[in-house]
Amino acid sequence: MNVVLFACVHNAGRSQMAAAWFNRLADPAKARAISAGTDPGSRVHPEVIDAMNEVGVDLSKAGTTRLTTEVAQQAQMLITMGCGDQCPVVPGVRRDDWPLEDPKGKPIALVCHAPGVLRHATKPDGTSLVAGLRVTGFTDSEEEAMGLTEVVPFLVEDELVAKGADFSKAGNFESYVVTDGLLITGQNPASSGPAAVELISLVEKKEV
Repeated sequence: MNVVLFACVHNAGRSQMAAAWFNRLADPAKARAISAGTDPGSRVHPEVIDAMNEVGVDLSKAGTTRLTTEVAQQAQMLITMGCGDQCPVVPGVRRDDWPLEDPKGKPIALVCHAPGVLRHATKPDGTSLVAGLRVTGFTDSEEEAMGLTEVVPFLVEDELVAKGADFSKAGNFESYVVTDGLLITGQNPASSGPAAVELISLVEKKEV
């Protein structure tokens, strides 16, 4: 069994996502991934949990691990992601560096049914992440107009409202985007372009 170790600074973003994707795609009989950080945080970043929830991977209960020589010795390959000289050099372990930015504090955009993943996201105290946040998503009336009310597994609008979100909307199939801090949500496919423009704007502001 080959073990790949993904390592970053806080083990709360990049390395967690990389290991999760590796374990989802790799043959578990041949290889598995673990992750660690040189200065591990207390938990996985909420933005990371949201993003991985969107593809069906739950990291809400994932713990963080300190990167030590002992941890590194478990692996046949070490992939570093921004930890630089703090990452240990272990004889016999192949090493590669992926210069990926830390996703902490980066904006996230969700459109149409995608905001539904937020129903799973929680804060450190266990309360809903979207409680009190201004959001939108595919509406109940749009589902009804499409004949999907009894087909879809859940209604985005109902779920987010039930979690305490401040849900707003435009008319059926009209473009509508809501931004609250670093969270951008779009009501439907027509909102994809405006949501992308808003996302680019937020990224550019953070880079200035």
